[in-house]
Amino acid sequence: MLAVFVNCGTVILGSIFGLLFSKKFTDELSDMIQTACGVISVVIGLQMAFKYESIVYLALSLIIGAIIGYAIDIDGAILRLGGWLQKVTSPKKKTAVEGDLFGSDIALDEQKKHNFAYAFLNASVLFCVGAMTIIGSFEAGVNHNYTIIFTKSILDGFMAISFAAAMGVGTAFSAILILLYQGALTLLSGVLQPYVTDNLLNEISACGGAIIVMIGINLLGLKKIKTANFLPALVIEVLFVICVPLVKGLFAGF
Repeated sequence: MLAVFVNCGTVILGSIFGLLFSKKFTDELSDMIQTACGVISVVIGLQMAFKYESIVYLALSLIIGAIIGYAIDIDGAILRLGGWLQKVTSPKKKTAVEGDLFGSDIALDEQKKHNFAYAFLNASVLFCVGAMTIIGSFEAGVNHNYTIIFTKSILDGFMAISFAAAMGVGTAFSAILILLYQGALTLLSGVLQPYVTDNLLNEISACGGAIIVMIGINLLGLKKIKTANFLPALVIEVLFVICVPLVKGLFAGF
């Protein structure tokens, strides 16, 4: 679990640096930083997405995953979690009467809440869907080799600086989901590793890359995409890779 704690620490530290620098930024510069984050996300996502070995698996996984995610509203759940975290970690807000006396305080509070949740959602998805998370967790859990996770930690730290500067403190709280998700993979690595093949990693990486491209599109303001609703696509992708060859094998036996 050491590597997981290091990863969480770099995200938190990077977020702190981003927040400190953001106070000196103008609105125009903040917009430029967000645009840069969007472009970087698109580039990273495309690099991962083109690792697919079956475009059919990728297409069907994204479509079916989106339907499932929409039905259970994963995006909304993560946003609500971000809003709750912002509420419990922020000073008590003014009452409605007090807010009215000072103009648009209530509206500003709601905007801050949205920014917090938006940053929390995008950073959480970005830091958790990559293949490095899976491979690194298995290497750390089984072989006690922390190289991949340490490398990922450095990359995540620098991305956290940019995300926090552009979107705010919600970025730092993505460390909670990193701890839960990456920690679980590390603890279960011994059980899961025999089932993880190069083909499976390539397909997961491609699917995760497509989702990261969606984050980039959001940051660039090109379209509002509820990226978290596509997360079930990762599970669907795994099922395709594991189950389709088994089905083919069964039919081949007849």
